[in-house]
Amino acid sequence: MAILVCGAIAYDTLFSFEDRFDSQILPDQLHKISTTFLAPTMRREFGGPAGNIAYSLAMLGEKPILMGAVGEDFAPYRQHLKHFGVDDRFVKVIPGQYTPQCFGIADCDGNQLMAFHPGAMNYGDSNHIADVPDAVDVAILSPGGRAAFLQHSRELYAAGIPFVFDPGQELPLLSADEIREIVEMASYLAINDYESELIRERAGLTLDMLRAKVKALIVTRGSKGAEIYADDSVHLIPRVQMDAPPIDPMGCGDAFRAGLLYGIRHGLDWRVTGRLANVIGAIKVTSNGPQNHFFDWEKLAGLYLASYGEELPLPRGRAGA
Repeated sequence: MAILVCGAIAYDTLFSFEDRFDSQILPDQLHKISTTFLAPTMRREFGGPAGNIAYSLAMLGEKPILMGAVGEDFAPYRQHLKHFGVDDRFVKVIPGQYTPQCFGIADCDGNQLMAFHPGAMNYGDSNHIADVPDAVDVAILSPGGRAAFLQHSRELYAAGIPFVFDPGQELPLLSADEIREIVEMASYLAINDYESELIRERAGLTLDMLRAKVKALIVTRGSKGAEIYADDSVHLIPRVQMDAPPIDPMGCGDAFRAGLLYGIRHGLDWRVTGRLANVIGAIKVTSNGPQNHFFDWEKLAGLYLASYGEELPLPRGRAGA
């Protein structure tokens, strides 16, 4: 049995501008802006929500099945995923296309300008859930293009595979009817507090209405931790206090979702699942980029104990189990 991860797999190219954007932008000339920001530092990261989730699942000892569409420039990323044990059989290369690319530049005040090229992601619906011959315990539907998002939700539901609806940045592209349709099909819903408000405003679904439609509703609230609504209970998951300072939040939510999927697949109770997910997300924040953090079960157990005052139930075969 396996975990299926559907969604975008992308490259993130990030630049740093050591001054402030407004030092080179004239507010009264925005209608004809033309300028260049000198960026002395640049880094290229492996990213995309599906790739990020699969990476952290592999760190947990899983062999997640990754499904997505990429371009002809994907070879270095594929090698990286295979090295960590991600199953890439259903990562399809689209001829003549680039892998989705995000380009961002940040100034000294933390302001950001971003550009995104979807590339091969526009062909994500060329993958089908029925193509996967493996038995799948649970899947996650993460952002990866509107057409693929809708198609895969319907295919997962038709196949009887329980899945996590993780709308993320796809949410503004979905109509009210489409949001309601996917919520009805999903077994689990994972959103942040902003997305919960957007769903309420766009589809008229309050938290109470959402929790009544799924097995579990997970709402992350940044530095305030998370809430899990399941089995007529609300599990409050406090934040994790790290000794190391936070460096980069990019990919934190995806690392958290890897913990959720692990807990669901292995039948952990929701309090333990949420705490494990929080620990993984906290570890990620201490590293630059969404796929540069490392952990093992010994590290997870130590941080879990320090944060929550309880032993982490370790799976058989792991350190301390």
